[in-house]
Amino acid sequence: MTELRPGDASLLRKVNTQATLSALRREGVSTLTRLGRITGLSRQTVEAVLDELKDRGWVREVPPDEGVMGRPARRFEFRADAGYVVGVDVGGERIVVSVADLNGEVVACERVAVSEEAAAPERLAAARRAALACVDGAGVSRARVLAVSVGTSGIVDRSGRVSLSITLPGWTGVDLAGVAGRWFGCTALAANDANLAALAEHWRGSAQHASDVVYILVGHRPGAGILIGGRLHRGRSGAAGEIGTLRQVGWEDAAKELGAKELGAKELGAKELGAKELGKEGGAAEVFVAAGAGDALAARRVDRYAENLAIGAAALVLAVDPDLLVIGGGYSRAGDVLLGPLRRHLAELCLSAPEVVASTFGDESVALGGVRLALDHVEREVLGL
Repeated sequence: MTELRPGDASLLRKVNTQATLSALRREGVSTLTRLGRITGLSRQTVEAVLDELKDRGWVREVPPDEGVMGRPARRFEFRADAGYVVGVDVGGERIVVSVADLNGEVVACERVAVSEEAAAPERLAAARRAALACVDGAGVSRARVLAVSVGTSGIVDRSGRVSLSITLPGWTGVDLAGVAGRWFGCTALAANDANLAALAEHWRGSAQHASDVVYILVGHRPGAGILIGGRLHRGRSGAAGEIGTLRQVGWEDAAKELGAKELGAKELGAKELGAKELGKEGGAAEVFVAAGAGDALAARRVDRYAENLAIGAAALVLAVDPDLLVIGGGYSRAGDVLLGPLRRHLAELCLSAPEVVASTFGDESVALGGVRLALDHVEREVLGL
């Protein structure tokens, strides 16, 4: 018989707790017998673990089914409402907030406008108000928020500080994680917006079944995120994927050119038909809608933009050789009006072009990716998973 060394018993309890809690979260509601079968643990061990988790507030016992004869089986479920996480997208013209329970189910969203010229303190104050309003509107106690994650454009280092921002006034040097942590008095994280969007697509969106993914955020603030082996690749300083900062790539200039001036009466008529679906993207939305309606001039402008976008995308594709290229952000709502020419130009530039798909979540992906990053923290540091 092997003798247990000091510390072995506590480690065994931790392993048993992790196995039981993970199985219960997957099952939803489950009996002791079922959990024992899944985990390979004895019924007595599972029962002891669940009773401890119940005392800690992470698990609740569910009443037995009505009409069951004899001694009913004890049934348990994970308390997804035992805590909440918040994902925030701090953008140039809008702030988007999502609040989710510990199963990742979004229970409330908040969306507010912010001036593109807003100074950093004003933008941070608007983000705080939106986050608090979203939590309060969901009827969630602020004390039950366990983690917050904030996404923004620019380079964000591993501490959650914005080390470089070229689009938001006064944003370089902002300790975004430190500021957000004071909103609810909990752990806060911060990351590049395209990175969080890539996480969201891999979690529940267009990239669920892909391992190596390049995500490109297209709009007035272009950027890219990279997943390798299903894990976010941030790079040494957090700048991985920031190919749009190279002026030779020309992504920002191409976006300005796309929506540089208002279209004529014919295109404006097309705008009335579908600009609502494209969101608030200024003149670019008009161009996409007009191109979709068959206007040749608008189609040529979209093609030039797609060709320019393909140059930077091809550089990322040739470096990573991903399974999938996801196009997200406000422009992604143009669908095949943009993706069609992009696929064509990409095929001309790449040795083997990957599948190109539109984002599932559009401009909501960053906040949802923030939810996922915050959940990762809670599962690892609070639940021990």
